[in-house]
Amino acid sequence: MPKAKILIVEDETIVARDIQKSVETMGYFVCAIASSGEEAVQKASETRPDLVLMDIVLKGDMDGIRAAEQINALFKIPIVYLTAYDDENILQRAKITTPYGYITKPFDDRALRIAIEIALYKNQAEVRIRKTELWLAAVLRSVGDAVIASDRVGRITFMNQMAEKLTGRKQEEVLGKKLTEVLDIKDEKLSGLEKHLVEKVITQGLIINLLEDHLLVAKDGTVIPVSDSLAPIRDDDGETAGTVLVFRDITERKRMEEELQHGIDRLRKALGATVQSMASVVETRDPYTAGHQRHVADLARTIATEMGLTADQIEGIRTASTIHDIGKISVPAEILSKPTKLSGIEFGLIKVHSQSGYDILKDIDFPWPVSRMVLEHHERMDGSGYPQGLPGDKLLIESRIIAVADVVEAMASHRPYRPGLGIDAALEEIEKNRGVLYDNTVADACLRLFREKGFQIT
Repeated sequence: MPKAKILIVEDETIVARDIQKSVETMGYFVCAIASSGEEAVQKASETRPDLVLMDIVLKGDMDGIRAAEQINALFKIPIVYLTAYDDENILQRAKITTPYGYITKPFDDRALRIAIEIALYKNQAEVRIRKTELWLAAVLRSVGDAVIASDRVGRITFMNQMAEKLTGRKQEEVLGKKLTEVLDIKDEKLSGLEKHLVEKVITQGLIINLLEDHLLVAKDGTVIPVSDSLAPIRDDDGETAGTVLVFRDITERKRMEEELQHGIDRLRKALGATVQSMASVVETRDPYTAGHQRHVADLARTIATEMGLTADQIEGIRTASTIHDIGKISVPAEILSKPTKLSGIEFGLIKVHSQSGYDILKDIDFPWPVSRMVLEHHERMDGSGYPQGLPGDKLLIESRIIAVADVVEAMASHRPYRPGLGIDAALEEIEKNRGVLYDNTVADACLRLFREKGFQIT
């Protein structure tokens, strides 16, 4: 390891040589000796020592304190003062230069060694800290997010370039000002955010993620959509020493989200139109059941809502219900419109429509399991349904809902081979066979809708 270089500033030659001898005996290297303040600054510039041993009282216009000020300002070199004076005014002036040590003459080698070692160690630690701070500052300045730090009372201590760009304010303009006075962030209704967020972070140590998008009002009045978070900065004792606010411009993200939503809306409209066209095909071939699919869709959607299903599930149920009888296009029209009771063979042909509907729809990439709902809408909880005879635990909840809605509408409405049985008979069927043919939860929701909430098939 190279020896630490030390500059000795002493205007008495004999004293300077004694100090040099002591320092070199300790294993350090004396890179230069200066006898005046001006010479001290010059030697410091030429040799760049690791430490300066500085006599305070020097001959000439520049004393040791003024020389230390310049050396510290220009080169960041640590200073240890050597002086025979303990005058209070001198001490106060010396303190301003933040020395690394202060030794009163006469001193022994032990005191000198301790002062030098402490000064060098302290300087090395501070150099490491400064390098880390510079590295962190460079990182924060270059990141794509805006970063603003404040102290424990909310005064701004740092602002990176992205924060300057978004707020329209320079760091030097806002340093020392209250964060809440400089930063104007509002919700999407342009209502100001709670002014005590910074205080909450400081006093309660909270990390606040403002999940909803907010609006930053820049200095020139420009409104920018942002996403932001506020977190405490903790010291070594775990106490909150300040806050850091991180936010980003989400203008492009919002634009892309809007474009994506417009695309989804167009696709949904196209899908809805396609589904309605398919439903019209069925009703054209089976005029006696015209409106049946629409009524089933309305009831099934309402049951699903009553049960608390998600909006996406409800939309899938509505879509599948609207075309749940699509497979009937494979059934001869004369059977569909036959005014008398169907024979066993004819009813067997009717029962094929669930499978036929599945085969028609299975290759269409719906965002919901529409083809499976169509396949299962005549299955029953006890496995007595068709076409596969599946038990209830094998059926989608959506299929169980459509099954109940289909039975209620079909029984209540007129058919070519019989008059409508009425809603009371339909509800009695559901109540009697809840838990046997029909899902308990679905049946109960359906009964509540009609008997307690006044739902009607229209």
